[in-house]
Amino acid sequence: MTQQNPSNTRRLVTVHAGTSDPSSTQLLADRIGDRAVTLGAERGLEVELRTIDLRSLANDITSAVISQFVSPALQEAIDLLQGADGLVASTPVYKAGPSGLFTEFFQVLDNDLLIGLPVVLAGTGGSPRHSLVIDDQLRGIFAYLRTLTTPTAVYAAPEDWQDGLSGRIDRAATELVLLMESDIASRLRGEVWGHYQHSYGSAGGTETDIDLDTDLMRLATGGR
Repeated sequence: MTQQNPSNTRRLVTVHAGTSDPSSTQLLADRIGDRAVTLGAERGLEVELRTIDLRSLANDITSAVISQFVSPALQEAIDLLQGADGLVASTPVYKAGPSGLFTEFFQVLDNDLLIGLPVVLAGTGGSPRHSLVIDDQLRGIFAYLRTLTTPTAVYAAPEDWQDGLSGRIDRAATELVLLMESDIASRLRGEVWGHYQHSYGSAGGTETDIDLDTDLMRLATGGR
């Protein structure tokens, strides 16, 4: 649980799962992040940009999925997200689905880590036919994590880099900056944290209350 941030500084984290070098997935995340920094400055908001490259964490993420062991490098990435005011999440699309590396990273996160966090969803692929992957699959993942995804998502097929991408990047970055400027993540966590459903041991191990007054718990205790 975080407290409201009264300053004019916000931290924006980009997460990308590009595996090539250079990576169009990383480039897309960078362009959205850089545009958010520029738009924030125009509004008197200092946006500090940080990047998480999932390619460098591939072995750590796999280990965390299999054994629940979180390496120092992976923990550093998680700590970046814990202090974030906004997120750009960018994935390559393979066979009409997001990257496995991308989804595994978000699956190993604490369910409470991203509550209320404004997020721009982005993806790259070899065909415009895969553009619906963002709305059809990514929004569901981030809804489960209880983030606030911007209305505009950004998908880039090869032909999009030549024309039409700048407008969508500008619109998505503007939506993100407005949400970050409002400090919505801190305000939500500060004012309605107790009304969210939390897993035992979530929020870095701080959530330890168990609601015994439920049908399931009454059944487990013999109906009392």
